[in-house]
Amino acid sequence: YYDALPEVVEKYMGKINEKLGTDYKLFNYYGAEDAEKVIIAMGSVCDTIDETIDYLMARGEKVGVVKVRLYRPFCKEALIEAIPDTVKSIAVLDRTKEPGSLGEPLYLDVVAALKGSKFDSVKITSGRYGLGSKDTTPGQIIAVYNNTEKERFTIGIYDDVTNLSLEVKEDPVTTPEGTINCKFWGLGADGTVGANKNSIKIIGDNTDMYAQGYFAYDSKKSGGLTVSHLRFGKTPIKSTYYISKADFVACHNPSYVDKYDIVDDLKEGGSFLLNCPWDTEELSERLPGKMKKILAERHINFYTIDGIKIGKEIGLGGRINTVLQSAFFKLASIIPEEEAIDLMKKAAKATYGRKGDKIVQMNYDAIDAGAKQVVEIEVPESWKSCEDEGLFTPEVKGGREDTVKFVKNIQAKVNAQEGKYGNKGNCEIKFPRFYHSTEIGMQHSKKDHFFVHPRL
Repeated sequence: YYDALPEVVEKYMGKINEKLGTDYKLFNYYGAEDAEKVIIAMGSVCDTIDETIDYLMARGEKVGVVKVRLYRPFCKEALIEAIPDTVKSIAVLDRTKEPGSLGEPLYLDVVAALKGSKFDSVKITSGRYGLGSKDTTPGQIIAVYNNTEKERFTIGIYDDVTNLSLEVKEDPVTTPEGTINCKFWGLGADGTVGANKNSIKIIGDNTDMYAQGYFAYDSKKSGGLTVSHLRFGKTPIKSTYYISKADFVACHNPSYVDKYDIVDDLKEGGSFLLNCPWDTEELSERLPGKMKKILAERHINFYTIDGIKIGKEIGLGGRINTVLQSAFFKLASIIPEEEAIDLMKKAAKATYGRKGDKIVQMNYDAIDAGAKQVVEIEVPESWKSCEDEGLFTPEVKGGREDTVKFVKNIQAKVNAQEGKYGNKGNCEIKFPRFYHSTEIGMQHSKKDHFFVHPRL
């Protein structure tokens, strides 16, 4: 049964390929025909590897990836056929950790499969990724391709125990040109996550663009921090990781400005929308120095809107999601403003129609107000000289010295979402995000509807 199964699977993969125009095999290869460095992996990380390969091949590098489609039974003949003859080094990535073993499962299978084959002398390394739900980014994949020293390695975390981490020396933007990256900081139960999911549906259902959304929120949900990562583009989106370089950032809760590094991820010339009641003078007083410096030095287009005031005037109270969604469509220019407003009103009618015309009209008013009441802020040149006074942290004193040190150096950084791999001297160890992560990974277009594999 098991010996016959690969041939049966391959037969039905062929039938699927005929009907859908796909190219599924037991092992799929992507990359340079004469690749010298090859990664073997399975799951959604392959999309990130594909994206990184496109970036590296444009620089003239000979790299590729073999994607495992059928893991059990493991067909070594199909694996050998998929690997380019020119390969000089192979890195096998597993999203698992088996302490005490000689290697992770996929790595051991690959080593056994290639033993005695034409690739018997090729160097094979073993890597772990995605441990603790960490992102796997293009920068980490580049580090894997460049690794020549460590036979066993880890990416995504800073391993200060066994010292297996690979250093990430570059973190490029590898999304296809024209992809718009947006990040939203919201408050649990304010409707931000729901509005962003609605935005994905509006754009995916009514345009020829692809849309993707990842949503992270902490265990408190209502009243806790939510961060939405949205991408839109004309080409399929393979970025199965959170946004680290954004074209548009929105902060829907003004109390976040000194708690988190909200604008750190903004690109040069990007746009920042802050929901707050402050005028220019109050902004100078309330915004932290680091934020003001970034806004000025990166020539950020800065806008404010008083969503709470608008919500109260209309009768929506604290449910400001519709107001801010309208402001987003106006500023992001993903689709024409008039078309966006029309589509938003149709969506509001479909969502709230059963609650009566009054509720529907309130949402119509919120959509109109959100588009009209955005205020552009002229960023003063003087903000370039602002100093970074650090994020707000509660004063900790008294008690055991080691406890105080732990709270200041670790717990405070976790609370500020600063846990990341990197500089030991600055205590920038990558701590787990205490998030529940809902990862839609939706790629949506008029002609076809399909989902990126969720990060397992």
